[in-house]
Amino acid sequence: MFGKKAPDVLVVGAGPVGLYSALVLARHKIPVTVVDKAWRPASRAYALALHGASLDLLEEVGLVGRVLEKARRVDTVGLYEGSDRKAEVRLTAGDRRAFVAVMSQDRLEGLLGEALEALGVPILWSHRISHMEEAGDRVHVAVDKLEKESMGYGVARFDWTIAKSYDWKVPFVLGADGYQSFVRRSLDIPFPEVGKAQHFAVFEFETDADLGPEMRLVLEAERTNVLWPLPGRRMRWSFELEEFSGDELSRQKDRLLVQVGGDEYPVLDPEHLYGFLKERAPWFKGAIDDIDWRLVVRFEKRLATSFGRGRTWLAGDAGHMTGPAGIQSMNVGLREGHDLAHAIANVLKGDAGMEKLTAYGEGRTEEWSRLLGLAGAVKPLPKVDPWIAARAGRLQGSLPATGATLRGLMEQLGLHVE
Repeated sequence: MFGKKAPDVLVVGAGPVGLYSALVLARHKIPVTVVDKAWRPASRAYALALHGASLDLLEEVGLVGRVLEKARRVDTVGLYEGSDRKAEVRLTAGDRRAFVAVMSQDRLEGLLGEALEALGVPILWSHRISHMEEAGDRVHVAVDKLEKESMGYGVARFDWTIAKSYDWKVPFVLGADGYQSFVRRSLDIPFPEVGKAQHFAVFEFETDADLGPEMRLVLEAERTNVLWPLPGRRMRWSFELEEFSGDELSRQKDRLLVQVGGDEYPVLDPEHLYGFLKERAPWFKGAIDDIDWRLVVRFEKRLATSFGRGRTWLAGDAGHMTGPAGIQSMNVGLREGHDLAHAIANVLKGDAGMEKLTAYGEGRTEEWSRLLGLAGAVKPLPKVDPWIAARAGRLQGSLPATGATLRGLMEQLGLHVE
């Protein structure tokens, strides 16, 4: 199929946002192809929680039942500092499906990929976009098919070579290709930092601790720490590092040489996890076993100055990046993929004009300006707990929700989001 006929929409990026966007287009009967320069799906990624609004989107494409079979439900958020439980947020208050479903990103991608395969939608791994240019009512796209080539003798070494190149003229390109987006760079759209980058020491492990259906935020004066319960007996802790320096060349499997404050950490190992817990979450008493993920992850705060133009548009991390606590970037990205795919489908069917896409871009900039604290404000309501008021800005980005649901959760804490 590939190389014989160009699709109506080329989706660049086979993460959750790209795959979901392609699924919405396919259900509109729009010919769509997904390409990704990686040679296979990622085996692990940070994103792990689906907001209630995202579950509604997955219900729309017939996948919510399968997701909930594999996920762990979270109904509350516990807020802590040290040993003290400061507050609680009920995710299900007043909403039929405001709870959060916790599952790994690779499992979500697997379900989306299976749904696309059932509809005959190609997902082309090891294919990269090497050139893109809009001309009239089409986007001219050059696609390279990559293959591994052995370069070593005695000691095996591989390099990527171009096996074939294709020139397609497609009506629309949907860029869901992440923070290094080729699509965004081809449009020459700036992607500036709009806040200080954060580093987190992340540990995933098996434990006998039972938090019930609750995630926990440990909000110190300056640091945000997050505990997510995972399906089965697993949990993930993320501890914010105030000062960080690391040598990327010193990676050893899943470990990274780091310096935190004045203390040098030769590698992230179990002793560091125990130290973080003793200092920041002394209430956590569960046994820890089988630590299979331990690394430092950098999270930047960025916002594209535009979400596209003409016949090329962005969704997901190609247009925005934020902190990890509330898993907002992926979840808003799914909604963006949904809205953008519907808009493109309606334009192709003649049911809407190109102004529909312009409105999409304007709405993205407006929402992310609020979520990233560049516009609007979070204001304490009368008699709010001073501890909550002092952390108002961080709470907006740390609760697992967006839109009206997020505003409702903030109001539970005595905070008003403008």
